Amino acid sequence: MEIKTPYAFGKTVDIAYAEAEKRVREELAKEGFGVLTEIDVRKKFAEKLQKEFRDYLILGACNPHLAFEALGREVNLGTLLPCNVVVYTRDDGKTAVMVMDPVAALSMIGNPEITEIAKKVAEKMHRVLAAL
Repeated sequence: MEIKTPYAFGKTVDIAYAEAEKRVREELAKEGFGVLTEIDVRKKFAEKLQKEFRDYLILGACNPHLAFEALGREVNLGTLLPCNVVVYTRDDGKTAVMVMDPVAALSMIGNPEITEIAKKVAEKMHRVLAAL
C-alpha cells in the first residue's frame, strides 16, 4: 500500500521490521546511497524519556555524487541534507518505509538546477521502494 504526504512518500511492506531495515539498506546501496546517520528513535525515547515507542529508525541517506553536484550549485543546501528514510512498525503490526520527498524539500530553494537533481534523487528512492 502506497503512502503519500506533502513531504514524504513510501509504502507498507509485508515483511518484518528487521528484514525491512536490512532490505532498505541494501536497496539504498544499489542506488548509490550511503547511510551517514541513524537514529533508533525507540531506543532514544527509552534512554532519554523512559518511554516506550514502536520500532522506528531514521536513516540519513546520501548519494555522494548527487550531493556534490547539488552543493556545487547551492552551498547552503547542506541544511536540507541528508535525505531521511524511515522504517517503522505501524499500529497494525505491519512495516512502513517512508522517504523524505526531495522534490518537496528542495523546491523551496527556487533553483531549477537543484529541482532537477532532487528529481533524480526521487527517482532513485522510488526504485528503492519498488524493490522492497
